[in-house]
Amino acid sequence: MSQRLRIALTKGRLQEQSVAMFESAGLDCTPIHHPGRRLIHALPNYPMDAVLAKAPDVITYVEHGVCDLGIVGKDTILEHGGSFYEVLDLGFGKCRFALAVPEGRDFYASYHSRTIASKYPEVTKRFFRDKGMDVDIIKIEGSVELAPILGLADGIVDIVETGATLKANGLTPIETVAEVSARLIVNTASMKLHKGQIEDFIARCAGETRKAP
Repeated sequence: MSQRLRIALTKGRLQEQSVAMFESAGLDCTPIHHPGRRLIHALPNYPMDAVLAKAPDVITYVEHGVCDLGIVGKDTILEHGGSFYEVLDLGFGKCRFALAVPEGRDFYASYHSRTIASKYPEVTKRFFRDKGMDVDIIKIEGSVELAPILGLADGIVDIVETGATLKANGLTPIETVAEVSARLIVNTASMKLHKGQIEDFIARCAGETRKAP
């Protein structure tokens, strides 16, 4: 008898794109379309329950084994890390981390200490450490574009999709820090305990990923 797997989905756009992929693979996601106040939803035609969660919690649930699998952005993985298998790039939710500075400013021209604002301090720290640069990092929770405007920072590291918000605030991306997309992750113990079922699910997702343009 099949064990019911449990998958954590990142709420919002990644949830919608994940559900679209599942349905294309033949999974009935009706309960997720009409969630009400429920946060765990049993798929009617496949032995899997979907848990709707915030991105960092997806990693926590998978790492601690209360969920067997998860779908989360590479941005969250890079920032928070964790012990799990990253098994598949799902090909949606594409964007990038970029270093952005005020237009017309040569960020690398001088040798003075630079300050960078970011919602992702760990990603930022690794990026500049790999360059051999010592920078001060300020964590911002809200609109990080404000930091250079207010004179708090020389630049920012943030997620960029179209670049429209940067341009509207007088900033320009000068370097890509990392490419980002949605990833399928698996709990290490679950991969051993439910190997056949998890491999079946991975194969379904991989099949849909290959269909994508």
